[in-house]
This record gives sequence, C-alpha cells and structure tokens, in this order.
Amino acid sequence: MTKLKRLAVLDDRIIGIQRPISDSEIHSRQADYPLLAPVDFAKKYRDVLFRTVSLTYEGKYHNIQMNRCDNPYCKWFGLEQHRFESVKGKPSRYRLSGARGGTSHAIVCNPDPTTTIGKVTWNCTTNALSNWSIAEEIKRLATHDRVQDWEPKYEFHRETCTKHDKTPFATPNHFYRRGKSSGKSQKWQCKTCKKITNVLPERRETTTYHQQRNDILPTYAALILNRTPVKRVCEILKISSDTYYRKLEWMYRRCLEFLERHEQVPLQNKQFDSLWLNTDKLQYNLNNVRKKGHGSKFFDMIEVKKPQTNIVVTADVDSRYVFRADVAYDWDITLDNIERDTKELCEDHLHEFARKNARLRFSYAPQPPTSHDTETMSAYMSLQQEFDNRKKYIDGLHVNATYTTIAQLWHLQKAVKTKKMEICNG
Repeated sequence: MTKLKRLAVLDDRIIGIQRPISDSEIHSRQADYPLLAPVDFAKKYRDVLFRTVSLTYEGKYHNIQMNRCDNPYCKWFGLEQHRFESVKGKPSRYRLSGARGGTSHAIVCNPDPTTTIGKVTWNCTTNALSNWSIAEEIKRLATHDRVQDWEPKYEFHRETCTKHDKTPFATPNHFYRRGKSSGKSQKWQCKTCKKITNVLPERRETTTYHQQRNDILPTYAALILNRTPVKRVCEILKISSDTYYRKLEWMYRRCLEFLERHEQVPLQNKQFDSLWLNTDKLQYNLNNVRKKGHGSKFFDMIEVKKPQTNIVVTADVDSRYVFRADVAYDWDITLDNIERDTKELCEDHLHEFARKNARLRFSYAPQPPTSHDTETMSAYMSLQQEFDNRKKYIDGLHVNATYTTIAQLWHLQKAVKTKKMEICNG
C-alpha cells in the first residue's frame, strides 16, 4: 500500500558527494593561509580545476568534470586535461587564462604537440567552472524535485513494557485495533501496557491529512494560475498568509507525487530516437523579504528590494512538453554554512573555480586581511557589511543560472533515454 509522502530534504542523502580534496590538503591550506599572499595561495591550489568530482546517485557512481573544450569543431572537444609527458617541455592540452586580479577565468586550448595532420585546435576559450559546485547543484536539484515516504518513528509501548520490541506491522496479534481517529489514522493498543498509538493512514485512505480548509483548493489553484497577488488571494479566501504558503507547499508536493507516478516511470521505460530540446531562462523580480525584527525604515536600502530570480526551463521543441523547470535559488543554504566552509577550506583566497560554493551569490565569507594580504581593511569592512546585511533577510541565496542549467541538463541526460539529443538556447 502507498504511504503518505513528504518533501525530500538534504538529510535524505539522495546524492552522496565525495570531497575532491583530502584532509591533508585542508591542513596544508590552513598552514599556508597566513604565510602566502592571496595570488600565490590561489596559484598553489588551482590544480583543483581539472580534478574530477565523484558522486553516487541511485546506486551508481558518476564523475563530474566540466572543464573541457566545448567547441565541436576543435580537436580537443569534450576531452579532459592531459599532459604530454613524452613531448619536450611536457605541454598540456589546456592552459588557464584570466584577467590579472579578476575573478573570471577560462581554459584555452593549446595546439596539438604530437602532430599537425588531421583535425586541428582553434585556440578555443571556455569558461572555467567549479566541478565541486556543479556537483552540489546536481544534489540540490535531485533533492528539491522528489518526495519520500513519510515514515515517523512510533513509540508503541511504555518504558516498562515487556513487549517493547513488538510492532503492529510485524506482530499484530500483540495489539488491539481501536478504530480510527478523525484524521483516519489507525489506532493500535498494546495488549500488555495498554498504550494507544496512532499510525499514519495510507494515501488512498485520505488526501486531507493535516489539512484544513480544503474546500478552498479549486479557487486557490485558479487564483494562483491567474497570477493573483498573495494579499488579494488571502482577502478573497479569508485565509492568513501562513495558510496560503502551507497550501502552496501541499499543492507542490501533490504535483511531485503525480509526476512520480505518471511521468517519471513511463519516461524511464521509453526510448526516443532523437530529441530536440530548448533551454531558456525566465527572469522574475521577486520581493526580498526581511527577517522578523529587521523591518524598520532604517533597513530599507541595505539590499535590493526586488532582486532578479532566474528559472531555468527545458522543453521539447516539437511537443512543447516541459521536462524540467528549476529555480536558481538555494533555500537550504545559510550564511553560517558559507562562513564554516570559508574558514575550513580557506576559500576567500582561492580562484572562483576552486571554491565549493562558486555557484552562490556569496561564494565565500569575507575574512580579516592577513599580514601578506593585498586587501585593505576598508575593503574588507565593506564586504563584511554587505555580508552581514544579507543576514537580515530570509535564508537562502541566489544561484548562478549557469550552474543550474548544467545540473538540469545532467539530470535530463540520466532520466531520458535517447540515441540523439540536441539542445538549443532560447
């Protein structure tokens, strides 16, 4: 029988990511951090650019390495970094390029040192990305579009009960059935200690568990589809804003359940000869909500009131079927997580492509300048003020849409079986 569902969370560990750096390298970074200038520090640990990140998903191992040539007419197209040990000077397939002092870097294709016959290289330039951060974005998307069975931990016995290891699922003869609650939960009573415990109903038994005012759902859904503002929906339906967002989460969960039953499984069993996909980015200016206690007029100008939020959508060109739509916003991350990673991995002195959180708006937390630092105290204070101002707003950070797009297409490649997949940008 099908159980009630809940939204998946990071603790479910749907995807496991293996750290691309060892404990010894972390200790080395922490030792070098106060001794080296930021430029020298970043140069020493830039080899992570071509380091593969491994992850486990649905029982299979996958390697993430996106820093390679993306020009299909180039000889090095799709090939990973390689050093030609047998050639004089030991040249590499790619070299790192970037503006001095800037955060944007790129990999450039070197000429083939082994032969000049056949296909040639074109001195191509490809943006350098953080493989670790791509893996983290893949993990985020895998978590946010999934539901899990709701399996709470039950206490069927009192502490002094001699049958504490018995459950009504395995040994129902040790329990009495005591009817059902108003929420259609089955009641079980231990024959020994007489403790009564309610068990969650099955999905076919109820669609309104922990839900009130379900009579408003048809009108509520129609208002949302017609882009009615939140306050106006609450006025029409006479509900609070808390009820509005709880209903919205309930509808989102039910939609994911529908997709799981009626679309994900058929897609896994269907083979396409070819697919033409269109990937586009929708941009919305949404309210930047302050936390409770920070709504004073003195905080009006500390952050953009309506920052731009991107939604990445991929659909089939012919049928217009939408395979995925993902919001480029991570609502599970907190600035405390960023601070912890920065201090542990010394990310403020690394190139952006070497950072774990390169995909996020704040990829590192500002740190006081070291004795060999080129950053001034005033520049540090300015960055720290901006970082602290963000803490006054709701948790979560915007994600670079490039990382969301790559993660989305990675999931599509695993979910859809096709001999040929062509992707065009809208």
